[in-house]
Amino acid sequence: MTSVLEVKELSKSFGGNHAVNNVSFAVGAGELLALIGPNGAGKTTCFNMLMGQLAPDAGEVLLDGENLVGLPPRAIWRKGVGRTFQITATYPSMTVVENVQMAIMSDKKRLFSFLPYARNLYREEAVTLLDLVGMAEQADRAAAILAYGDLKRLELAIALAHKPRLLLMDEPTAGMAPSERIKLMQLTADIVADKGISVLFTEHDMDVVFAHAHRVMVLNRGEIIANGSVDEVRDDPLVREVYLGGGTVFADKEESENA
Repeated sequence: MTSVLEVKELSKSFGGNHAVNNVSFAVGAGELLALIGPNGAGKTTCFNMLMGQLAPDAGEVLLDGENLVGLPPRAIWRKGVGRTFQITATYPSMTVVENVQMAIMSDKKRLFSFLPYARNLYREEAVTLLDLVGMAEQADRAAAILAYGDLKRLELAIALAHKPRLLLMDEPTAGMAPSERIKLMQLTADIVADKGISVLFTEHDMDVVFAHAHRVMVLNRGEIIANGSVDEVRDDPLVREVYLGGGTVFADKEESENA
């Protein structure tokens, strides 16, 4: 499998605390890769270095072979890396479609073209993205009154506005009801399959991870302690000890789907 993202010996310390320590991994084209681990494991720090919000102490972040280290977040975004956050980042004073139009205008470098007809710019393209995430019928609703699950879907449409090659999703289902978590990740998995986008996501809901991840990595105290298929990670004794608590957290896939 061709790698879209390669992370090589990435490290970041805060004082004497090694938040991320010599981490290396790759994300293949069209792969849905889960990064899991206990709170404080270094997952968000890792994400912030990948997106340029934090400068690593050492290591490389390669997107299709190009080193992104040292570039600001906006430059990394323009090179094809999108991101969603634990807390949704939308404009509540705008309509659903206007939120997506703003993202498209930014991609087209027309963000500061505040013209009288700006609300008509790229509307059709924005509605197409909203249709992709099942939100087209709510295009003209105010974002401020959306249910939380719908806000998450809107954020996904915004992240897709510049046609990213790699999408970083930090706790994409945080705060959602269990049934909505599965729906959102199934939607993401469908888009990955259809568009060939690579996705790296963090997640605490093991049912979501088990049902949708192609591969799972486990981070603990800044170091990767496991990297493999769901079955391999689930059965890893060290993972059970430090994260799964020695109990059976994952259900069988068939049981999860029939629940």
